[in-house]
Amino acid sequence: MPILVLHLVSTAGAVCGLLYCCGCLWSAAAFHFRRRQARPGQFAPPVSILKPLCGIDPQGYESLRSHCLQDYPNFEIIFGVRDPDDPVVPAVERLIREFPSVSIKLLMCPRTSGMNLKVSNLLQMLPAARYEYLLINDSDIRVEQDYLRRAIAPLEDPHVGMVTCLFKGVAAGTLGSKLEAISIAADFIPGVLCATQLKGQLDFAMGSTLAFRRSTLDAIGGLEPLSDHLADDYEMGNRTFKAGLEVKLADCIAEHCLPNYSFAQFFEHQLRWVRTVRSARPRGYAGLILTFAIPWSLVGVFAAPGAAWPWIVFSAAVVLRFAVALVFEMFILDYRSGLRDLWLLPIRDCLALVIWIWCYLGRTVIWRGKKFEVANGKLRPA
Repeated sequence: MPILVLHLVSTAGAVCGLLYCCGCLWSAAAFHFRRRQARPGQFAPPVSILKPLCGIDPQGYESLRSHCLQDYPNFEIIFGVRDPDDPVVPAVERLIREFPSVSIKLLMCPRTSGMNLKVSNLLQMLPAARYEYLLINDSDIRVEQDYLRRAIAPLEDPHVGMVTCLFKGVAAGTLGSKLEAISIAADFIPGVLCATQLKGQLDFAMGSTLAFRRSTLDAIGGLEPLSDHLADDYEMGNRTFKAGLEVKLADCIAEHCLPNYSFAQFFEHQLRWVRTVRSARPRGYAGLILTFAIPWSLVGVFAAPGAAWPWIVFSAAVVLRFAVALVFEMFILDYRSGLRDLWLLPIRDCLALVIWIWCYLGRTVIWRGKKFEVANGKLRPA
């Protein structure tokens, strides 16, 4: 009897996972069609780009430099660091010398306003921004020359309060880095598009891009309430949505340059991410158990090894999961270099189930080398 129950539960879980894969493919087709139809308009107001920094990221100089190469009529870049001896400071000073025609400022931000030091930096950088239109993105984001124009374009509509964008993980050579890149391409980004397509709207934002007006910041109560939140990007988008303004996906793709993660660092980073999601959206996180097509179908095979049906379900799960990964790598993220690592997908999917379970065994996360507890989306010292 227990084997029968396990077989039924695993089959139901695998079928849900298969349906989820179909939803991801449907959302990919819809996004790809919208993106092909999109054309940047003439809307190009002056923009202040805010880049809070801490340390030098992989390909850090190239990532920062890409923001100075924007094909955009009027913008400024404000970099903020806490420590004047931070190793990223020489890179910013080099940019200032290399691009004298671009308005670049480097600010020291020594004041601590909460557990989230990125928000602490932003609070001290914001008064230096000259323009109504603002853009914040993570320090390890690399962009194309038309990025700023495409990220700002949706704000021409006064009903749009914030713009965010998808991103691809550019893997380094380690196993952990490759698993992280696959997680982004075959799990996180499909989940974002699928949820957006099902709900017909986006109710959060991603750290790859946060473009908005100052009036939006006023409508959500400013940055101060976010000073203890781990997922400040999610919170800004969610609060914008709750304020009655739309959150839109830009039709550009940013690059997230991944570190040389070891396997342990990959696991640690994934655990931080899932505990953040669980803290912000506990019911949504619990529902992720229905998306693990390959692990569920494997359980079904072990529960009834002599039956043909579990093997059919398992084969379908493998085919659909690889289809999702291929479609997103090639047509959504345009990251064909990642295709050579797709053999790791089944391993990554089984690890994802382990991490999903592990998430419920505690609340601690490691962020920038420090240990915190996450409760109700907020950080506190562990």
